[in-house]
Amino acid sequence: MSASSSSCSSRQRPERPMSFPHYYESFDYAQLRRDFPLGADFTERYARLSADEIRARQEVLFRRCMARAWEIPFYRRLWRAAGLQPGDVRSLDELERLPVFGKSELMRSLAEHPPYGDYHGWDKWPLEQRPITVIHTTSGTTGRPQVVLFSPKAREVQALLVARIWRMQGLQPGDVIHSVYGHGMINGGHFAREAALHYTNNLFLSAGTGKETRSVTQIELMRDLKVTVIVGFVDYIRQLATTARELGLEPGRDLPIRAIFGHVGRESRAALSNAWGGALIREWYGVADTGPIAAEGPDQDGMYIMEDAQYLEIIDAGSHRPVAAGQPGDMVVTSLYRDDVYPLIRFNTHDMSTWKSGRSALGYDGLRRIVGVLGRSDNMVKLRGINVYPLALAAILNERPEFAGEYVCRATREPGTSRDELTVVIETRREVEPSADLARAFAALLAQRVGVELKVELVATGATAASTQIYSRQKPIRLIDERP
Repeated sequence: MSASSSSCSSRQRPERPMSFPHYYESFDYAQLRRDFPLGADFTERYARLSADEIRARQEVLFRRCMARAWEIPFYRRLWRAAGLQPGDVRSLDELERLPVFGKSELMRSLAEHPPYGDYHGWDKWPLEQRPITVIHTTSGTTGRPQVVLFSPKAREVQALLVARIWRMQGLQPGDVIHSVYGHGMINGGHFAREAALHYTNNLFLSAGTGKETRSVTQIELMRDLKVTVIVGFVDYIRQLATTARELGLEPGRDLPIRAIFGHVGRESRAALSNAWGGALIREWYGVADTGPIAAEGPDQDGMYIMEDAQYLEIIDAGSHRPVAAGQPGDMVVTSLYRDDVYPLIRFNTHDMSTWKSGRSALGYDGLRRIVGVLGRSDNMVKLRGINVYPLALAAILNERPEFAGEYVCRATREPGTSRDELTVVIETRREVEPSADLARAFAALLAQRVGVELKVELVATGATAASTQIYSRQKPIRLIDERP
């Protein structure tokens, strides 16, 4: 054979197919299940360990996270700027030596290292060896959406934690779950579906927001498919109860909803439960980057930290020092399960809470508790020396029977001055006639409870929907800042 024909034959030979990694083969799933217990393995075993036993397990996971984080450009830059070198921080006891960071630092990383930032380190491998990575973004509640990356392991731990929480809160095998978490690029609807499919045997309806599945259709699905549990943000869940009654369906009778597992915040639990025919209300808390952090148990006495997966601090927003017992502060999270694609060490959620004191009635004495989410430190308006948190106003407004459940705040500044004002735009029930006297009553209540005078504007039911975007967002907008 001539050289030319041999060369031609070589060129025609098909290339060897590229080998791709597989999702479940990319991590040790058996070890994951040992590290992060589910069901009775959590509630009857792990949750009853002593604080010292839990801390010893946390230290092992923390050392893995630190070793990986030192390989990430973002952390090397952040920590070396604070004068730290690898090996300087070896224990959770030394965690305060590491600087706190938040969304602003991550957004700066995205701007300086487009398009994905340099806080993950997933792109250091050649393409054929690059680890499987799931990409989502945050909802953009406080600004431009931020990229969030998950390894298969991190993804599965997050889904497991969601299912663990539901099961701890009373999910039963016969329940039919209806989810109003949003889909698209945000994470919520996807990980809720994965939680149900991978770690429960429940039927799961992935309905999404009102923009994804019309509210009327959602109610019809609940009726026809005998939904018993709703999961999601309760702002929209509350609206669905109104939609049901407009269709002539009575929650609790025509819609057998027995439980709502979601993000309750400062909502009136009694009002929400009554709206759904006496449904059980249970709260849990997490953010896009960290996944689930804490959850209410059957005792309804604070929210238990998922200590095997998250190490929580509550710090003063200014000094970054731990707050005194009973004082509010920013929740700062170290995700102990994120030791591969995107480590998360001392991430400031800017959600505020306080520690819950006392013994656990369930015997979960090794799990610390928080009281719940009080508001956001980065979504606050300071008026005459008083910090006003728009998210915290719901609990106050619910004290008035005329309140329809929806509101939005507008922050403005008087021209030529530094005087800020906050106007609370409040929806009243359909049968209520807005009046100057009623507006003064709302204003008096807010002034008494908040400690500073707020302006009040009363509007009809549904009038704030365009501003809050309640039918298209997981988290409705509660503050519109119009100040220069």
